[in-house]
Amino acid sequence: MKPTQSDPTVQPVPASVVATVDAADTTLSNPRWAVLAFGANLGNRLETLQGAVDALADTPGLRVKAVSPVYETEPWGVEPGSQPSYLNAVALVRTTLPPSSLLERAQAVEEAFHRVREERWGARTLDVDIITYADAVSEDPVLTLPHPRAHQRAFVLAPWHDVDPEAQLPGHGSVADLLTAIGTEGVTPRVDLELRLPE
Repeated sequence: MKPTQSDPTVQPVPASVVATVDAADTTLSNPRWAVLAFGANLGNRLETLQGAVDALADTPGLRVKAVSPVYETEPWGVEPGSQPSYLNAVALVRTTLPPSSLLERAQAVEEAFHRVREERWGARTLDVDIITYADAVSEDPVLTLPHPRAHQRAFVLAPWHDVDPEAQLPGHGSVADLLTAIGTEGVTPRVDLELRLPE
């Protein structure tokens, strides 16, 4: 009786092959910084934000390097009291994904948390926005970079400033100066809540 052959597909890939493939992909040695903003005002907001951070951390080619403190904010662009308040946070990531792929991943994470896009400024289980991608400036309506309203939003600027006090918003100047100019009314630190940086 012939011995059964092992399935070659379950053999580990030799380290030399992995190294050769990695060397051929120059993007792996040139990751970019990106800033992502998170918001949620439906369901278990903190659990959703943590889940989104964890899901992004599981993305090949992306590493979450810093997560901001959590803020509670009034909904943007709607009648006061018409929606629950938001929890907001910002993450700094290093990624080899191009902007379009990062956007696809962000939208996939939103959908995993049952984000529904029925109305502008509508309540949502999860919002994941790309605020900046390196120093990229793009007028593409699918992904405008930097985010076209970030300079007006204390709920983005305040947590971003917490994790990167020297941050610059391309085309608008320093995050610290922008935050000073617009103030933090309606944006409340939630020191009782915390997001964990993924392992």
